[in-house]
Amino acid sequence: MNLRSFGKANSSEEVQLYTLANKNGVEMGIITYGAVITSLKVPDRSGKFADVVLGYNELAGWLRDTCHFGGIIGRYANRIALGEFTLHGKPYKLARNNGENHLHGGHKGFDRVVWTARDMSRSNVDALQLEYVSAAGEEGYPGTLTTQVIYSLDDENELKIQYAATTDDDTVINLTNHSYFNLTGDTRKDVLAHEVMLNAAHFTPVDSTLIPTGEIRDVAGTAFDFRKSMPIGARIDDPDPQLKYGAGYDHNWVLNLNPERMSRLVARVREPFSGRLLEVYTSEPGIQFYTGNQLDGSVRGKNGKYLRRSGFCLETQHFPDSPNHPEFPSTVLKPGGRFESTTVFKFSVE
Repeated sequence: MNLRSFGKANSSEEVQLYTLANKNGVEMGIITYGAVITSLKVPDRSGKFADVVLGYNELAGWLRDTCHFGGIIGRYANRIALGEFTLHGKPYKLARNNGENHLHGGHKGFDRVVWTARDMSRSNVDALQLEYVSAAGEEGYPGTLTTQVIYSLDDENELKIQYAATTDDDTVINLTNHSYFNLTGDTRKDVLAHEVMLNAAHFTPVDSTLIPTGEIRDVAGTAFDFRKSMPIGARIDDPDPQLKYGAGYDHNWVLNLNPERMSRLVARVREPFSGRLLEVYTSEPGIQFYTGNQLDGSVRGKNGKYLRRSGFCLETQHFPDSPNHPEFPSTVLKPGGRFESTTVFKFSVE
């Protein structure tokens, strides 16, 4: 594992860049600001390596970023309606930073703070642990939350993300990684030809502000049925109100529950021209599939402007707005308990 300075987040907080690698030449960059994945270089079917995640070349890009490229999202990933929830009868108010709703932890979520890093590498596996302590009241959330995230890269080209957290008071938590992928390796191209499989028979429909209605809807006969592999662009512009609300796909799919919380295959993405294949395994109950609908050319990244749908996200998670939906899987964490979650992104070629 290599380490170098990546600049300063402010006058005093030094940001470090760690590079993880395996014997196959796969490399991943991670910075301590936001626990962000800055780059991920994997081969195509001819052995040519390319960076398949969106982002910036310099820290300044992430300091002004509004797209959450590559970051760890918390304390609560996704949306909370009206920036409000009640826990054990006590109301809490959060920032309304996405219209009238709360999004991705507020004005200063976990992807906008500097984490403490520790090299956890072992034989044949580069691994990096990052830790952040979120004080009680930060962004309006109760309880002091201590979060650890371990990134590891093995010789099977598996990027594993292990999340863990503890609290000193009852709180809510929903953690994910917000990497945008483009398996062509050329972010000047859109991702509409990528072929996606989602191992889910249901999704959570939303209202016009992208807050779940509470319904668990069957995907059969809809543009949301990815149980068989389908190009992203095949139905993305269908006249479905749900697609109009999201300007494309920006929804949570309900994954088959596993009582033992073991990781299982939940998504597969194939890029037909490069042959790159991405498989996603997770212990989480949901996955947010987002197709970069809000990218509009105003953001300049590593290789120029990011145009509409030039990246997709597969955010393994608990459901959006769960604190206001007792019928959804609980996101409450109590003192003495421990939040644990694992997601694996596995890369190969066809």
